[in-house]
Amino acid sequence: MTNQLPFRLSLEKLKVVSTRLRKDMIRGLGKHTHHRAAVKMLPTFVRATPDGTEKGDFLALDLGGTNFRVLHVRVMEEEQKMVKMDSQLCAIPQEIMLGTGEQLFDHIAACLSEFLDSQNLKGQTLPMGFTFSFPCEQKEIDKSILIRWTKGFNCSGVEGEDVVKLLKEAIHRRGDYDISSVAMVNDTVGTMMSCGYRDQTCEIGMIIGTGTNACYMEEMKNVKRVEGEDGQMCINTEWGGFGDDGSLEDILTEFDKVVDRTSINPGVHT
Repeated sequence: MTNQLPFRLSLEKLKVVSTRLRKDMIRGLGKHTHHRAAVKMLPTFVRATPDGTEKGDFLALDLGGTNFRVLHVRVMEEEQKMVKMDSQLCAIPQEIMLGTGEQLFDHIAACLSEFLDSQNLKGQTLPMGFTFSFPCEQKEIDKSILIRWTKGFNCSGVEGEDVVKLLKEAIHRRGDYDISSVAMVNDTVGTMMSCGYRDQTCEIGMIIGTGTNACYMEEMKNVKRVEGEDGQMCINTEWGGFGDDGSLEDILTEFDKVVDRTSINPGVHT
C-alpha cells in the first residue's frame, strides 16, 4: 500500500531515520569506513570553543550561496563582546557561479578591496576568517580542498584545489591590499564559535538555509582519522550528504525525485 501522506513521517519512522543517521556518522568518523560514508564527518582542526579572552580587529568573508558577505569585526576582551561590526553584501552573478574559479576569486577579491576602501582599512594587514560553505577536506586550519560544488555552483578548476590558496592568489593578482593569515571555517563552525563567545557550554552549530549542515565538539579518541587521543575537535558532519547512498530511498517522494533529477548536481545533497 502506498503512503497516502508521503510528507508526514510517523514517530517510529523518524526514529528509524535517526538511527540511520547515527550509524552514518560513526561510519564517517572511522579511519577505514570514511571513504565510503555518505556523511563525511570532516575534522575541522578547531580544538576549542572561544573562552572570551579574544580581542582585536578581524576580517571575515562568508561565501555559501548566491551572495557573499565581507565583514570587519572588532572584539574587546574587557567587555567580552563585539563592539564593532560592519559588513557589505556582494552578489555573485549566475555567469560567475558557472564560470572559472579564477573569475570567482577575482570577483571576491574585488569586492573585498571595495569594502576595505569604504572602511579605510587598506593600509592595515588584518587576519581573516574565511567561511566557505561547501564540502571541503580540511588539511590544516589554513588549507582546505574543495571536494565538490553544491548549491548551484559549478566553477571550473576549483574541485580538488586549496580554496585558501586560490583566494590568496586572487588578492596578490590585485596587489592593492594584503591579509596576514586566513583561518578556514565552515559556516556551522562559525555559528558554533559565535555563540560560544557568550556561552562556553555551546558545542553544536547548525545551519538550515540554502542547504543544511551541523558541527559539534567530538572527543579526539573518536576522531580516528587524526592523530592524538586527548581533548576534543570540532567535526563538520556534512550531514547534507545523508541519503546520497540511497539510504533514504524508502521516504523519498515523487517530488523529491523530480527535484533531484532536474538539479545541477543530481544525487548530491538528496
